Amino acid sequence: MRIVIHAWRQASATDRGGFARFEASDVRPDMSFLEMLDVINEELITKGVRPIAFESDCREGICGTCGFMINGIAHGPVRGIATCELRMRHFRDGDELWLEPFRARAFPVIKDLVVDRGALDRIFVQGGYISIPTGSAPEANTIPVPKEVAERALDAAACIGCGACVAACPNASAALFTGAKIAHLSILPQGWPERRRRVTRMADAARKEGFGHCTLIGECAAACPAEIKLEAIARMNREWLAANLRGDA
Repeated sequence: MRIVIHAWRQASATDRGGFARFEASDVRPDMSFLEMLDVINEELITKGVRPIAFESDCREGICGTCGFMINGIAHGPVRGIATCELRMRHFRDGDELWLEPFRARAFPVIKDLVVDRGALDRIFVQGGYISIPTGSAPEANTIPVPKEVAERALDAAACIGCGACVAACPNASAALFTGAKIAHLSILPQGWPERRRRVTRMADAARKEGFGHCTLIGECAAACPAEIKLEAIARMNREWLAANLRGDA
């Protein structure tokens, strides 16, 4: 396969960026998208040209560091997977692909396709802790948890914090990320003692970081590789209202 890439090139956070054209002429359908970029970068290094900067770590769809926009879609055209899981068989010979970093005021570009997503970490830190005694493991049946409750908490905990929801949202809102983190810390009984303070702190942190307001457009859920549902945002809104109406935020 022959693939043409138009990648965003920006040498540093303070430089002016722009698109540059590259071509990969020997792309195998079983290659991952990042492996295809590796091939292009190897050729660039051989020619003495600066390689395309992008992030990756696990390359198994677990860590979320690999995300960027492919033809205007966060993580690319296949739903429910991260960029590193995307295979070249989903593209056709001769396709032209436009690659750019996640765009949001809270995600400043560091270099090429790499952005600073530390704002998400700072929101998560405001979630604090849950009240679980330290020491030996507690008896499994000490706090009975219904199966459906445990499943909802695990579904929310699947969020990998990649930032695709922010990049896909026209408002650059982090509501899906924040809602997922609030949900997975608050649904289970162990997280109830701090739940009111938690939602207020995390929502305030998201606003201070410069993320936009959620208007429930739904692009975030469509782009999420972990397929977090909009229900996470609804739960966050209910938790926030309860905390502030009761005055125990």
